[in-house]
Order: sequence, then C-alpha cells, then structure tokens
Amino acid sequence: MVQKFELMVQDDAAKLENIPIIIVMLSNEMQERVERAVSLFKSGYNCSQSVVAAFADLYGVEEQQALRMSASFGGGIGRMRQTCGAACGMFMLAGLDCGTTDPKDREAKSHNYAVVQELARQFKETTGSLICGELLGLIQPEGSPQAEARTPEYYQKRPCSFMVETAAKLFAEYVENKKQ
Repeated sequence: MVQKFELMVQDDAAKLENIPIIIVMLSNEMQERVERAVSLFKSGYNCSQSVVAAFADLYGVEEQQALRMSASFGGGIGRMRQTCGAACGMFMLAGLDCGTTDPKDREAKSHNYAVVQELARQFKETTGSLICGELLGLIQPEGSPQAEARTPEYYQKRPCSFMVETAAKLFAEYVENKKQ
C-alpha cells in the first residue's frame, strides 16, 4: 500500500509562505526492489544490470536474461561514459512496461517516449546530468573497455550507488503511480 504525506514547509526566502511538498513513500515491495538494485551493484554487477535485474521479474523476464540484456549499458554504455547505465536500465524497464510491439502504433510509441522523457527529466533533476562522464566528474572519458576492480576505494570515489538507487527509486515510483 502506498502512503502519501503532505507537508507544509516554511520558506524563509518567500517570507514564510507555506509551500506544499508531497512525499510518496514506496510500498515495502518497491522499497525492497530499490535496496536489491543497490545490493546487486555493490556485489559487482554494473549499474544498468542492477536496476534492470531488480524489476525484470515484474515483466516475466528471468534474472539471467535481464543481466545479459542490460550488461552492455554499464559505464555509460560500454564504459564509454555516455548516457548513465543506471538511467539506461530504467529506460529498458520502461520499454518492458509500456513499449510497443506494433511498428505502426504511433500512439503507443509516443506514450513510451513520454514515459522515458519524464523519467529522464526526473533523473537529471535529481543527479544533475544523464551523462556518465559528467556524473563521475571526468574531464574526458577514459576510453578503456577495462572494467575496474570493485574495491572499497572504488565505491568511495564513485557516485554510482546513488545513481543506481535514484534510477531504481524513480522507476519504483513510476510503477506505484500507475497502480493508483
């Protein structure tokens, strides 16, 4: 069950005007999926795999297939530091949820594109960018296909766990909102 809370926040800059803020608490099932995505990432799966695998069963996709189909999107698509892999995973899930299989169904295509664009807007609003290299603070992409060793130092210097959590939360909220 999803619970909504409305808070009134005092904004000093607005001379103490009340500004409504709605906070959506995720159901236990969705919160567990978000936590699973982060756990998968911390166990060594890439950002995209972690997001997709945490939700794929909702669409009848087995975990091994989910991990394979999302494997190439980690590291900003093949470690090229382009579109964030966690965001790509979220977009793949949107395709599983509302993507069309009819090439002539423009309305369904448009709906899917609208969902992806809204998820992208929310991700960028939360993280500051959709681009992996920018999120990592890189001046230029590393250019190496070599995956880094997952050490405590790796997790400390990278914001990727937060990106995975953000993508998973945004998708979980999308799923919860569809139920209402």
